[in-house]
Amino acid sequence: METNHAKVAVAEFVATFTLIFIGAGAVVLNAAGNLDLTGVALAHGLALAIVVSITMHISGGMVNPAVAISLWVTGKVPSARAVVCIVAELVGAIAGAFLLKALIPRELFDVGNGGVPALGDSTAAGKGILIEATTTFFLVFAVFGTAVDDRGPFSKTAGLTIGLVIAFDMMAFAPYTGAAMNPARWFGPAVATGDYADSLVWIVGPIAGGIIAGVLYWAMFLRDHEPATP
Repeated sequence: METNHAKVAVAEFVATFTLIFIGAGAVVLNAAGNLDLTGVALAHGLALAIVVSITMHISGGMVNPAVAISLWVTGKVPSARAVVCIVAELVGAIAGAFLLKALIPRELFDVGNGGVPALGDSTAAGKGILIEATTTFFLVFAVFGTAVDDRGPFSKTAGLTIGLVIAFDMMAFAPYTGAAMNPARWFGPAVATGDYADSLVWIVGPIAGGIIAGVLYWAMFLRDHEPATP
C-alpha cells in the first residue's frame, strides 16, 4: 500500500467522488420515480465495491471518514494518514455532489434534494442516530473482518463484501435515514444544496457505530494477532 500521502489523497478523493456522484444520482432518480429502492441500494453497493477494489492497495479503500476514524482509533492507521484520507473524502464528496448538480436538470436535482440523506416522516433524530450507528457497525465490522484481518479468506474480494453490506443496509433502512453510513455521503450533497438539517444523524451515528465495531473486532479477534494494515 502507498505511503505517499498525495497518492493516498487522490485515491480517496476519486473513490469518494464516485460514490457520491453515483449514489446521490441514484437517490435523485428514485425521488423522481425512475428508480426503486433496490436500484438505489445496488447503485451504492456496486459503486463502493468497485472503488474499494480499485483503491485498496493504494489508500486502504476507506471511502468513508467513519472507517478512517475506526482504523485510527484501533491503531491501524497513523494520525497523519487518517487526516489526509478524511480531508480527501470530504473534498471528493463535495466535488461529486456539485458535478451532479451541474449535469442533471435542475428541477430533477431539486426534486431529489440533491441526494441528501433525510429522515423518514416518523423517524426522530435520536432514532436516526441509532439506525446509522447500527448499520455502520455492520459495515465497519465487515471492513475489519475482510480488509484488516489477514486471516480472513476474503481479503482479495473485500470490496465485494463491503459493497454488499452497503446494499443490504440500504434495502432495509434507507426509508428511515437514507442509510448513509458515511459522513461524506451526507456532507457532499448537504454542501451542494445548503441543507444541513439533522446533521448529527449522519455525523455522530456513523462515527459512533464505526468506532464500536472497530474496537469490538480488535478486542475480540485482533488483540493477540498482528493484522495486515488495510
